[in-house]
Amino acid sequence: MLDLGFVRANRKLVEEKLRLRGADPAALLGDFPSLDQARRETITTAEQLKANRNQLSQTFGSLKKSGGDTTAVQMELQANADSLEASTLTAASFDRQMRDLLTRIPNLTRDEVPAGRTEADNITVKTWGEIPAFTFAPKPHWEIGEQLGILDLERAAKLSGARFAVYMGVGARLERALIGFMLDLHTSSPTAGGHGYKEVLPPFMVNSKSLYGTGQLPKFAEDLFRCSDADAEAVARGEFKDSDHWLIPTAEVPVTNLYRDEILEETRLPIRLTAYTPCFRAEAGAAGKDTRGIIRQHQFQKVELVKFTCPEDSDAEHERLTQDAEEILEALGLPYRRVLLCTGDTGFSSAKTYDLEVWLPGQQLYREISSCSNFESFQARRANIRYRPASQGSKAKPEFVHTINGSGLAVGRTWLAILENYQQPDGSVLIPEALRPYMGGLDRIVKEV
Repeated sequence: MLDLGFVRANRKLVEEKLRLRGADPAALLGDFPSLDQARRETITTAEQLKANRNQLSQTFGSLKKSGGDTTAVQMELQANADSLEASTLTAASFDRQMRDLLTRIPNLTRDEVPAGRTEADNITVKTWGEIPAFTFAPKPHWEIGEQLGILDLERAAKLSGARFAVYMGVGARLERALIGFMLDLHTSSPTAGGHGYKEVLPPFMVNSKSLYGTGQLPKFAEDLFRCSDADAEAVARGEFKDSDHWLIPTAEVPVTNLYRDEILEETRLPIRLTAYTPCFRAEAGAAGKDTRGIIRQHQFQKVELVKFTCPEDSDAEHERLTQDAEEILEALGLPYRRVLLCTGDTGFSSAKTYDLEVWLPGQQLYREISSCSNFESFQARRANIRYRPASQGSKAKPEFVHTINGSGLAVGRTWLAILENYQQPDGSVLIPEALRPYMGGLDRIVKEV
């Protein structure tokens, strides 16, 4: 969420940034100046009524003490109370309207983010690894997995419907091995060649307030799986009860909300956390997209990286988090590229996003395997996560932290990238050396009988 004072003082800039995103400023901002003025005037009126009430209370006390007639003052106090109640209710209504308006506004992209509308306008800033050369026509992962007997999409559809997968035998172990490998690398100390994150195992269901804090609600409700009953009309209006529970779309949601409504000491920052969780997405609007294989699933596994940092350190921490995700790909020998997303392709809550795209030879294209974003104070303002600057002492005014997160990595997409990049002429698949200790020393996947 953007700061109200910032929007008020920089409305033209906000409008221009929204246009760069491909959004309509008039639709998002509405009649912001009138609403802002009415809200401020109502607050001023309420404050004046409170001051008048205090003055009348003093007069009433003096008259009562001296034995004077308090009838007129009592009548004024009652009239003041009625006016104050009405003014307070009006101010609360304007507050809700303003918060609803600010909730709809996406984060402002950084100046270095390229202008553009679609992924065609994204900029490749780095490539790594050599695209493998095959002496045969490489197959897509769904064919490899089926022929090896380690991926069963038909039985998954029988169990749950489309966009689900069953991993069998060595395929299931490979998924588990990837999770362990990623967590071990991310949690090991830098002196041991790791990244120094603390592991978290959060709940896989969260309340509405948590999804609001990271920006999924109310805008992206249709992409989520709700576990509890809710009024459909209220959902359509963007109204949710905190007692509602939702399956998490990413570990970003519970991990970021760990410090919701808290004030952290600056000496604790940066906080670096990593978590493995399953993720659940309704994939609304994805009909007809990626219908084959396991690229786009309703349930998948992911290892997430989340950081809380001081504003002045967030750029460096964003770059480092992105490099931490890249190191997983490099350790597995998977060719990839880093892409800076353009304004129109940058997510709602993000100020700047790098996508890491892995090469898939069976499909002859790059596909996203990680999205690493700097949200600046956008999520922290929604979730009320602040820190106290150490340089200003114990009485320092708390400020909002910056939050950063990214996939480190999407496990299923890493799984399929290994199948496609390490497939062999005889139909087997080599296991990257870094994973072999997690596979009991197994160096190759062959057809199971």
